[in-house]
Amino acid sequence: MMEKTTKTESKTELIQKPSIYSLQLSELKEWLKEYNEKAFRAEQIFDWLYKKRVSDFAQMSNLSKNLRDILSEHFTLTTLKTIIQQESADGTIKFLFELHDGYSIETVLMRHDYGNSVCVTTQVGCRIGCTFCASTLGGLKRHLEAGEIVAQVVKVQQALDETDERVSSIVIMGIGEPFDNFDNMLSFLKIINHDQGLNIGARHITVSTSGIIPKIYQFADENLQINFAISLHAPNTELRSRLMPINKAYKLPDLMKAVRYYINKTGRRVSFEYGLFGGVNDQVEHAKELAQLIKGLKCHVNLIPVNYVPERDYVRTPRDQIFLFEKTLKDAGVNVTIRREQGSDIDAACGQLRAKERKEETR
Repeated sequence: MMEKTTKTESKTELIQKPSIYSLQLSELKEWLKEYNEKAFRAEQIFDWLYKKRVSDFAQMSNLSKNLRDILSEHFTLTTLKTIIQQESADGTIKFLFELHDGYSIETVLMRHDYGNSVCVTTQVGCRIGCTFCASTLGGLKRHLEAGEIVAQVVKVQQALDETDERVSSIVIMGIGEPFDNFDNMLSFLKIINHDQGLNIGARHITVSTSGIIPKIYQFADENLQINFAISLHAPNTELRSRLMPINKAYKLPDLMKAVRYYINKTGRRVSFEYGLFGGVNDQVEHAKELAQLIKGLKCHVNLIPVNYVPERDYVRTPRDQIFLFEKTLKDAGVNVTIRREQGSDIDAACGQLRAKERKEETR
């Protein structure tokens, strides 16, 4: 067991081996070639990692001891330590994991009628600076490598193995901006989607961005079958800039142009995430303006009654106002749903558990 280190020690004295979960199958095959190992060994290793979900290279019994030793010498397998595991009355479980350098991240398991969904984190902290989000408190510490994102899903699946359940869908909406860590996020997608990996179907994976426009074009050109969501939260440039500073760099009209490119390029629908903040963006005129903004787009609006975050000043929109906002959109022909609230009796808001338990990271 690795001893806990201070932040200074972790940055200067620890040399962390890369996570084997960071390797796609093709990359693992190439790596094994350097050690004169057959390509099929990569498939055996993937089987141990993602089907049997072992916690030690020594458990990979159909590999030679020499190969197991080589793997152990070059890679780490167990990359996350569970600090806190909160369980809600509705079955939602929030995990606070510690990384090798002492930083922490959140991962959430959500139970639905259609299966178990895992919300993963892509960065330690966030530099986007949305004024309603606890994830951005303390700014960005570092990107996660692909394997640290994959390991979150593996850890949750290991917990579900105890009750013979399975992770059936993934949302990349945890701490951080996925498109700010684009290459690692993309590698994560390919690993969990691979039929010899975790085999999560592309149409059961959703990635969300606050609007890093160049990466939206790049993502569209990848032409994946992954579901795509935009954190919108406002129907006009002025209000969005107040809520989301990223709008000052990537303005709303340009964002909508990128969204149109994505839809035309892929033929896929876009979801707009719209958090409702009491007295800020939740009036009928906002709903009408939103309907006009997205008119004619192949899209869906997901209304999100916000979770209260002590470090932020926003309050929840009254229930009647939420339904009036929804009705206004529906009357305008917009496909809209209200997100079902989950985990309200635990630290449900994104980044909230980390902000409470790891104050030194979020100052």
